[in-house]
Formats: sequence, structure tokens, C-alpha cells
Amino acid sequence: MKPIKHIQLGKNGLTDGFVEQARKMLEKDKAIKITILKSATRDRKEAKEISEKLALSLGPTYQFRLIGYTIVLKKFRKKQVL
Repeated sequence: MKPIKHIQLGKNGLTDGFVEQARKMLEKDKAIKITILKSATRDRKEAKEISEKLALSLGPTYQFRLIGYTIVLKKFRKKQVL
């Protein structure tokens, strides 16, 4: 089993470049972990908003789970119905 790829979200926040990097990583892997650094935020509400924005910008086949200040993004084969 391959280890999950890991990237960090820093003080620049959720930029187009970061979203594109996450998209490219998810093309190769089913899941990635994103650590939200202290310089980005230490507010749980804001961390959840960042997670939601990232999942929306990637598309409907992606879902996230926020554990502490770590986002686990997963790619599904079909669109998820909410």
C-alpha cells in the first residue's frame, strides 16, 4: 500500500496554484493530506471554510474530512450526492 501524499497550506492561503497542485496530486492518488499551518489559521471555523472551498473548487467527485488542522481529501469515482 502506498503512503498518502502530504502537502502544507501556509500563509498565502488557498491560492489557484495550491488548488492546481492538489488537483495534480489527486490525479495520481486516491487521497492526499493537507496540513494547515499556524501561519494560515488557528481558527477551527476558518479551517472548515478552507476545506469546503477547496473541495468545491476541485469538483463534485471530491470530499474532505477535517481532523484537527489536517484535511484529508479523497477522490470518488462518481459524484457524491449531499
